Amino acid sequence: MNCKSTRIPYRQTGVFSSLVLDYIDQANAIEPFFSHPPSLKGIQNAIEDRKKFNTKRSVLVEELKKQYHGISSSDKVQSNIDSLLSTETFTITSAHQNNIFTGPLYFIYKIVHSIKLADNLKAALPQYNFVPVFYIGSEDADLDELNHIHLGGEKLVWETKQTGAVGRMKVDRNLLKLIDSMQGQLSVLPHGKEIISLLQKSYKEEVDIEQATFHFVNALFAEYGLIVLKPDNAALKKQLINVFEDDLLNQTASGIIEKSISSLSDAGYKVQANPREINLFYLKDDLRERIEMLNGEWRVVNRNEKFSKEEIVNELTHYPDRFSPNVILRGLYQETILPNIAFIGGGGETAYWLQLKSLFEYYKVPFPVLVLRNSFLLVEEKWKSLISKLQFSVEEFFESKQNLLNKVVLKESKNDLKLNGSLSELEVLYESFKKQAKGIDSTLEKHVEALKTQTVYRLKELEKKMLRAEKRKFTDQQRQINKIKSHLFPGNGLQERFENISYYYAKYGKEIIQILYDESLSLEQEFLILSEK
Repeated sequence: MNCKSTRIPYRQTGVFSSLVLDYIDQANAIEPFFSHPPSLKGIQNAIEDRKKFNTKRSVLVEELKKQYHGISSSDKVQSNIDSLLSTETFTITSAHQNNIFTGPLYFIYKIVHSIKLADNLKAALPQYNFVPVFYIGSEDADLDELNHIHLGGEKLVWETKQTGAVGRMKVDRNLLKLIDSMQGQLSVLPHGKEIISLLQKSYKEEVDIEQATFHFVNALFAEYGLIVLKPDNAALKKQLINVFEDDLLNQTASGIIEKSISSLSDAGYKVQANPREINLFYLKDDLRERIEMLNGEWRVVNRNEKFSKEEIVNELTHYPDRFSPNVILRGLYQETILPNIAFIGGGGETAYWLQLKSLFEYYKVPFPVLVLRNSFLLVEEKWKSLISKLQFSVEEFFESKQNLLNKVVLKESKNDLKLNGSLSELEVLYESFKKQAKGIDSTLEKHVEALKTQTVYRLKELEKKMLRAEKRKFTDQQRQINKIKSHLFPGNGLQERFENISYYYAKYGKEIIQILYDESLSLEQEFLILSEK
C-alpha cells in the first residue's frame, strides 16, 4: 500500500474534549493534574522518579514467563522479558479491554504507538532500554461493549449467556460462527484467508477470551517485541494487597479522587470517571460484582456473599486474585507491577488519568507520562477519488455535511446567492438615517439602530432561504457527501471507533501493521490521515 500521510491538529477534528486538547497544549490550568509533560524531558524526569520506586521485577518476569510458556513468540519478545530484570529497562504501556477480535481500530493504534515510542526512545536515550507492553483489561464485565465488531457495514455480535469478567468467558460455537461470517466477507480479498487463519488459531473452542486475545495480539505484534501482559494474576495482585485493604476498610481512594474531580470541575472541565466508596469488584468464576459496605458488613452486590471485617481481610490475603480494581484503582495496579514511565491512551483514558495524580502521590507510586495515542483516518483510493471530484481535500471532510454542501453550492451555483453588496450599502444608508433622526430628536437614534438590526436579520434570513432553495438543485452532490461521510465517519464518529482491523489486514496483509508503525508519531501529538495513492 502506497500512502500519503497528512497531519492535522487534534482541535481541527472537532471530536476531542477541551480537557484533552488543553493537555496537548499544556495549558496552565492542566498543570496540577500531571507530573511530567509528554516530551523527551518529561520522559527523562519520569525515569528518575521510577528509579526511586522498588518495582518487583523478578516477580513480573517470572509471571510473564509462565504466561508465555508454550506460546510461539519471537526472540525479541523473550529478550525483552529478560531485560525487565535490569533496572535500566523501562516499559511503555498501552491497555485495553479484550474486545473480540480486537474490536475497533484504535485497539491496534495504541499498541503500535507504544512500540514506536519505545523504539524512538531507545535511539534518543541509548543508555536505557525501553520495552512496549500491552496490558489486557480482561476483568471488564461490560459484555455489550466488548461482544461485537463492525465489518462491511454489518454489526457482528457474539450472543452468549456467559456472565462475569469477559476475559474469563470461553470461546463457544456462537463466537466461532462469527469467524465463519467474517470468512465469507474477507476471503475474496488478497489476504483474507491469512487473517481468518490467525483468528481461527487464536480463538479455539473452550479457550478463554483473555488467552485468545493474548494469542491474537502476540501473532500480530511478536516480531516487534511487544510483551502482552495478563494482569488477572494472583502473584501480581498480591503487590496491591495493602492498597486494596485500605480501599475496603477506609475508602481512601474515593475521598482523594473526589477532591481532584472538584478541582477539575472548578477549572471548567467535565469529569470522565467517578469513584465509588469501594473501588473493587469481587471476581470469582463467572462472577464480577461490586463490593459494598453496609452495616459493618462487606457484601457482593446482587449475590448472597457477605463478609465481616476479619473475613474480608482474610479473603484478600489468601485470594488477592478475587479482587478486581475498577477504573479508579486499575492504573495504580498497572504502575505498581510494571517499571512503567509512559502510558498511551485515548481521549477518554487520558481524561480519567488526569484525575488520578493525587491518588498516586498518596500511595507513593510514580505517575507516568500521559501520551495521547495516535489517531488515524484511513482513506482508500476510491474514497479519495470521490472527494477530489467534489473539489475537496480529505481534511475538509471533518466539517459537517451541511458545511460541505454549502461550499459546493457557493462554488458551483450559477446564481449569486449573496445580496450583491446591499448589506454594506445598507450600513451606509442607515448611518445617514441615524444622523438625520438624531438632528431632529436624539432619542430617535436608538430607534433607527433597532430598525437596522431587524432589517439586517431579515435580509440574512433571505440569503439563507436562497441558499436552501439552491441546494435542492445539488441532490447528487449531497448524496455523494453523505456517502463519503458515512464511510469515513460512521455513526458521525471517528472511523477508528467503529471499523475492525480485519478488513484492512485482508486487503493489505501484515503490511498494514508496518505502515501504521512507519507513519506513527511518538510524542508529536497530531491526528494522522493516511490516504492511499
